[in-house]
Amino acid sequence: MPTKPKEEVAEEPKEKSQHQMMEMLRRLFLASIGAAVIAQEELEALVNKLVERGELAEKDGKKLMGEMMDKRKTKTADVSGEINKNIEGVLSRMNIPTKADVDVLGQKINALSKKVDELKKP
Repeated sequence: MPTKPKEEVAEEPKEKSQHQMMEMLRRLFLASIGAAVIAQEELEALVNKLVERGELAEKDGKKLMGEMMDKRKTKTADVSGEINKNIEGVLSRMNIPTKADVDVLGQKINALSKKVDELKKP
């Protein structure tokens, strides 16, 4: 009966864990987008009702919507920054290299390849 090398066996749970973490982060991100869209739609409906009932002038309603949209954009940017920091922390704890790490390694490989090519020249 064939057996897997120890390294492969050890990697499978880690890969599964990484996949589960990324899937969870993806779902969280999609849920936050959905919540923001729903909140915006509800706010628009509320402002429209207030305008229809005459409790809020149309001009003021548009101004209020503009202010709320600006606040939402600011909060979204803040939350996005926090999410990025958290994701970077999770990836770091899982020993997953960042794009910057991979880019640095790529530069080192290119430099070493050039040196090898130079050494091959007669």
